[in-house]
Amino acid sequence: MAVVDVSEALKSLSSTMESIEAVLDLDALRADITALEEQAASPDLWDDVDNAQRVTSRLSYLQGQLRKVEELRGRIEDLEVLFELAASEDDADTRAEAETELDSVRKAVDEMEVRTLLSGEYDPREAMVSIRAEAGGVDAADFADQLMRMYLRWAERKGYATETYDISYAEEAGIKSATFAVKTPYAYGTLSVEQGTHRMVRISPFDNQGRRQTSFAGVEVMPVVEQTDHIDIPENELRIDVFRSSGPGGQSVNTTDSAVRMTHIPTGIVVSCQNEKSQIQNRAAAMRVMQARLLAHRREEEQKKMDALKGDGGNSWGNQMRSYVLQPYQMVKDLRTEHEVGNPQGVLDGDIDGFIEAGIRWRKQQEQQAAAEAKG
Repeated sequence: MAVVDVSEALKSLSSTMESIEAVLDLDALRADITALEEQAASPDLWDDVDNAQRVTSRLSYLQGQLRKVEELRGRIEDLEVLFELAASEDDADTRAEAETELDSVRKAVDEMEVRTLLSGEYDPREAMVSIRAEAGGVDAADFADQLMRMYLRWAERKGYATETYDISYAEEAGIKSATFAVKTPYAYGTLSVEQGTHRMVRISPFDNQGRRQTSFAGVEVMPVVEQTDHIDIPENELRIDVFRSSGPGGQSVNTTDSAVRMTHIPTGIVVSCQNEKSQIQNRAAAMRVMQARLLAHRREEEQKKMDALKGDGGNSWGNQMRSYVLQPYQMVKDLRTEHEVGNPQGVLDGDIDGFIEAGIRWRKQQEQQAAAEAKG
């Protein structure tokens, strides 16, 4: 890398960091941290457990964000010194070390920049994720199970807490559906680009003739409901059924009718929860999922009205959005962003950051394009 390239690279990184710092508004970020620290120090904080968890989670997230920004700024400044040292001493090893660090810092800055693109109304929320098997029989159920594992592994790698509300197991293998929460700020904004239909092509392990099978699974991502959302559900609009929980292979999870199925009569939305030990706990968890689904339903209805006014007919990017090909070749490709990798197993093991980042950038471009067309 020529000296001029290094200079331009460092200048570009510094400029990008200035943009990131402006968007994040570090003074406001520090003020929010101070206010949350005061709340966290209150002796009666844990009198309201839900609020205490929100305060401590938000505080931890903001502290982490500030620390990342400050560390990145420091690494950029250190890089300049390291390159100068390598040049003054004509040291190839030091230069190689500096170039490796430059690549690492560039990647970290790119990831931080993606975070600044999450500016939607619900983007800061935690996420509720539902996965369901679609066309493809037992292969689809197995694929849905792999997708659930993929997202849970991704969250585990990031250190994000998750909570599973319901899993409906398929008879032969895999799952019919599952719902779980990813409990970290901006989980919804981050994972919402994963919504849509996922497609897998492989030699079916369930076909004794070894034929290639295409199967589909749907991913739905919803923002977790907060008190300010005013999702009121009259009791006469709900039908609640209880049943006995069960696991794979007919294994009994409970010996009482503790699982809950909740139906919202006006919309026909149905949710169930069977992962808690008591019917009361399952009912509360099912209500959280129902509220998230109704919030998403309300947003969809509002979007349809806006699309009708624009003559748009509705957006289509949320439909089939990614292909996972295991045979006859190995590839995972996002059909919207064209982002592609040749290691499906790595992706299914939770290495999806590249797809998420590309999706967020693509969505922002779509929003900017739509805004420009509206002005024109």
